[in-house]
Amino acid sequence: MKLARLVGVLLAAACATAALAQTNTIERGKQVFAHWCAPCHGSGRGDDGAPMLPGTHALTLKYRGQKPGLLEERTDLPPELIKAFVRTGVASMPPFRKTEVSDADLEAIAAYLAETATERQR
Repeated sequence: MKLARLVGVLLAAACATAALAQTNTIERGKQVFAHWCAPCHGSGRGDDGAPMLPGTHALTLKYRGQKPGLLEERTDLPPELIKAFVRTGVASMPPFRKTEVSDADLEAIAAYLAETATERQR
């Protein structure tokens, strides 16, 4: 009985540690997104007075209201797709090297966008 209780306590501790690590990853992703992605893909007006930032505007035009232009509002971006776009670029978006956005930071961005998608689906 004591062994089962100890195993239960250890499992609970492991789950809590994993949840904290995931929370930290998501928070890191939010910070990295704000630094590297939000200047083009965030909300708000462009520096030139345009009603949207260039990445958000381009996606809004591309999807014609069928999907949100804001990446943080998208629910259809699997982590693999995000990683591919960041590493290889797409259209006018340049690729980002590992010296700019590390693999760990890219994982964090994907986790952050997955979390914002989960929140939108609730």
